Amino acid sequence: MPSHRADPAPFEISLVWLRRDLRLDDHAALHQALRRSRRVALVFVFDPDFLQPLLAQGARADRRLTFIQQSLRELDAVLRRMGSALFVEIGRAVDCIPRLAARLGAQAVFFNRDVEPDTMRRDADVAGVLAAQAVEFHGFWDHMLLEPNALRTGLGKPYSVYTPYKNAWLKRIGAADLAHLDCSALPQQVLPDASAPGLPALHDLGFEPVALPAGLPPGPHGARALFADFMRRIDAYASARDYPAIKGTSYLSVHLRFGTISVRELARHAWQRSLDGSAGAASWLSELIWRDFYIQILHHHPQVVGRAFKPEYDRIRWDDAPELFIAWCDGRTGYPFVDAAMRQLNTTGYMHNRLRMVAASFFTKDLGLDWRLGERYFALKLNDFDLAANNGGWQWAASTGCDAQPWFRIFNPVTQSEKFDPAGRFIRRYVPELAGLPDAAIHAPWLASPQLLRDAGVRLGLDYPLPVIDHAEARARALRRYAVVKEVADDV
Repeated sequence: MPSHRADPAPFEISLVWLRRDLRLDDHAALHQALRRSRRVALVFVFDPDFLQPLLAQGARADRRLTFIQQSLRELDAVLRRMGSALFVEIGRAVDCIPRLAARLGAQAVFFNRDVEPDTMRRDADVAGVLAAQAVEFHGFWDHMLLEPNALRTGLGKPYSVYTPYKNAWLKRIGAADLAHLDCSALPQQVLPDASAPGLPALHDLGFEPVALPAGLPPGPHGARALFADFMRRIDAYASARDYPAIKGTSYLSVHLRFGTISVRELARHAWQRSLDGSAGAASWLSELIWRDFYIQILHHHPQVVGRAFKPEYDRIRWDDAPELFIAWCDGRTGYPFVDAAMRQLNTTGYMHNRLRMVAASFFTKDLGLDWRLGERYFALKLNDFDLAANNGGWQWAASTGCDAQPWFRIFNPVTQSEKFDPAGRFIRRYVPELAGLPDAAIHAPWLASPQLLRDAGVRLGLDYPLPVIDHAEARARALRRYAVVKEVADDV
């Protein structure tokens, strides 16, 4: 029994349902379960309702499933050293959670909330079945720093513009919001039951195991190694973060997505370091605040799943050009910076944040394609796919969202390349057929002289494609497309 609790625990046994919080420390639901229970057991559910869409899209070799499985294996090993085990169920959560709670004799189920609409519907279904069994269902906020209703405008409404939200966030945040949640009583309170079977093989779920890249170590152990490495570099983050060819970012986004490290711990370090004057830490903290911002947008405006945050932009007439969509997906647009970004995504499941903005702007503003198509492609490929952040980022780039990039500002893929990959190091890594070109020519090879191309062994249209569109012409079309929508909206 933890020493801080004098009263007897209200629950003899509680079940902690792990979801996007795959760790055993600084964990809101586990912390509360330990405070309010004599014994706790932990469970993870592979729910076909969430797996089938991946299988339907042919994503059988999905790095995310391998990452989850290996992270769960680490947790199970820790629990078995405590004389217990992680319960891993395959089936619909609405069936598995109540059934396991009944089998263990649990009086309560503790979980960490999520704002994704499908997840909220699932949780409501589970809550209904548990209530019929007289089992309590307690949810907490764990994957964001300030819960969705914590901040309101002066009019009492949710924020829809980032900068005022950030200012309110920084004014509100304090040590208590970022405090470590103690789970140290787990070894004494975990249910002493090692009868749970081992983890299922990915084949049992319909997936194929894949090798994770060295830069994606799974589990809390992997998260901690990446965090320690980033803490040595964080002061340079503000100046280094936009350059994909250098090691400037944290590489923790997948761990944040699956909760293998606490976002409170990350923000606590960034906040304290920013107070000491680190511009890099302050810049990184701003990115964590962006994350909270998009989560609360999804919570308050679930219609953004599939529709524009600004309804007038649902009137945009996007082009129907499947050949351009395929060229973008395959990294064969003829714009090396965009193509390198897409090939990085396809090869590794990772894409640098600057590249996400460039690739999405090119997709919507240059190719004139519906942002929802690009959003879905990222959702299929990104290791760190998070609905709130992905939707927010795509609507920002498409100028359809809250606090979005103004519709008349359109990234130039060549000048972006020249600015953020000036020596072409990133391009050469993922578009090796252009490696022989000099730095000045690699950003727009179609402008290079025939002799320069011959010397580099590049045959445009054969070794590397000519541009699928002309940026200047595409920019003009995009301005007309958006201007029509704005004129109609202004007249309404």
